[in-house]
Amino acid sequence: MSVTTELETLGRTIKRIQYQHHRALETGLAAVGTTLAQWDALRAIARNPGASAHILAGETFQSDQAFGTLAKRLVAQELIERRPGQGRRIEHHLTPAGRHMLDAGFPIADGVMTASFARLSGEERAALLTLLSRMATPDMA
Repeated sequence: MSVTTELETLGRTIKRIQYQHHRALETGLAAVGTTLAQWDALRAIARNPGASAHILAGETFQSDQAFGTLAKRLVAQELIERRPGQGRRIEHHLTPAGRHMLDAGFPIADGVMTASFARLSGEERAALLTLLSRMATPDMA
């Protein structure tokens, strides 16, 4: 197997696992009335209360425009509030309904991740995290 073929196989395997996670999360989160994109945005806002759309777009791997559209939907659903911040900055905060939706999704995400990584020992998971973290450098973005 050539180096290129090996790297392509590695990249496709990582992408396939990510796709499996996304499909399982979409299915599970639909049962509580949300989507993966919405739940991920709620999670990012909870981790970064008061953050700008630009910061949250980066946290959720979206463009600023895509996150802005998503945030408008979350405001319409009364899951988040957008408040004026310093200067022209708009801050994002969870509402109680948003916190409830976020909390409803955690057991689903925990179940998906637990099932997905169950075939690996704790030591193997730690090694995988170390290797992937080494690859996930800011200069690759």
